[in-house]
Amino acid sequence: MPRIERNLCIALAVLGWSFGGAWAQLKPPQAAPGPAHALNLAPALQPGLHLAPPPTSANTPVLTLTEVFDAAWQRQPEARSLQARQEAAAARKEAAASWTAEPVALELSGQTDQMNNNLGRREYTAGVAVPLWLPNERARSMAVAEAEQRATASSTLLAQLQTAAEVREAYWSWQSARIGFVLARERLLNAQQLTADVSRRVRAGDLARADQHQAEGAQAGAEAELAEASSALAAAAQRLRALSGLTLPADITAQSEALPAEPAPERVQDAAALGDRHPAVIEWLNRAEIARKAAELAQARTRATPELILATSRDRGAFGENYQQSVTVGVRFPFGSDSRNRASIASAQAQAIEAETQLTLERDRIQAALDSAQVRLESARTQLTAAERRAQLARESRAFFEKSFRAGETDLPTRLRIELEAIAAERQAARSRVELATAISALRQAQGLLPQQSPQ
Repeated sequence: MPRIERNLCIALAVLGWSFGGAWAQLKPPQAAPGPAHALNLAPALQPGLHLAPPPTSANTPVLTLTEVFDAAWQRQPEARSLQARQEAAAARKEAAASWTAEPVALELSGQTDQMNNNLGRREYTAGVAVPLWLPNERARSMAVAEAEQRATASSTLLAQLQTAAEVREAYWSWQSARIGFVLARERLLNAQQLTADVSRRVRAGDLARADQHQAEGAQAGAEAELAEASSALAAAAQRLRALSGLTLPADITAQSEALPAEPAPERVQDAAALGDRHPAVIEWLNRAEIARKAAELAQARTRATPELILATSRDRGAFGENYQQSVTVGVRFPFGSDSRNRASIASAQAQAIEAETQLTLERDRIQAALDSAQVRLESARTQLTAAERRAQLARESRAFFEKSFRAGETDLPTRLRIELEAIAAERQAARSRVELATAISALRQAQGLLPQQSPQ
């Protein structure tokens, strides 16, 4: 009996060693760190670590488009030079409102014969030269100054609209990149959870090692997508930071459902319905008006500015004589130059024609932009409705197949396919929301409206 028990123990030990070696061979190998592990994105991209769910950001303030625009406008040269240009326009208007065409000139002179025979002849003269306005010149100069003052305001508004176009493009690109990063991170989280589930089932013998490889391959693809999304987010953030100078929020867990979109503007049938409200139209209207007023002013300036001369003289003829006082009143009236006058008028008229032609072209461009933006907005709304419906169905299908996979009723390839379809549906829905917000901003841009925060 002792010999039989000893042989039985040896057999059991050999059998246990054999099963232990086989079990070691069935254990899945550890995934080797890939290129994405070198990125300092989050602990999810470090080898051997799992992605934790993102923290909630209910109290985190949202950076709105209006805030970015205000900061970007303060950095523009037009904004910083606005006060100086307003002062220059006011000074030109004040000069046009003065009683003289140019500043009054003081004239002082003296005459003596000390260098000749020195008989005591002396004469001292003091006078002023008052430049006079030509007929209609003062009124037309005032009209030109007022038109230039209005053009200063309109050019500032147009510069704001051009800045708004850059801000809108950069802002929504940044929002799209943020949402893309969040979706990529969620995909990696789901891939890690699926890989962990598959690993447990492989160790239990329910799945083969090929299924483990497929799950790990899906996780590697999710890591690569997250690295690409992080790069896109960094580029978009740098562009927005360079434009606005703002420090962007560190929280990147924004959801596409809470996008700070602008309010949708009223529908405008054509550019004529805008009237003279569009900044570009106002700008070219003011430029054309300046050119027309300048042409009228050139027609009034048929010659150089005449002068009224008022002088008093005090003189004596020789030593011993008393000084005599006299008063001089005169007019300096230059002759006209027809060639110079025609050149000034023709130049002003040419500028008026160019401004009016550009105004017509600008209205055509606005009309085209309105048509394109309106079609884009309608298409974005349709796409969002369809994308949200698809995302809802994909989420429900993913929940169904996730339960059936855990129950062993669905194979891994089907589970991975459903997961990819759900991710694609969520990405399309998120991009559709950003596209709708971008389309609203594009329509407001086409209508000449500055960024405005939607009321909560």
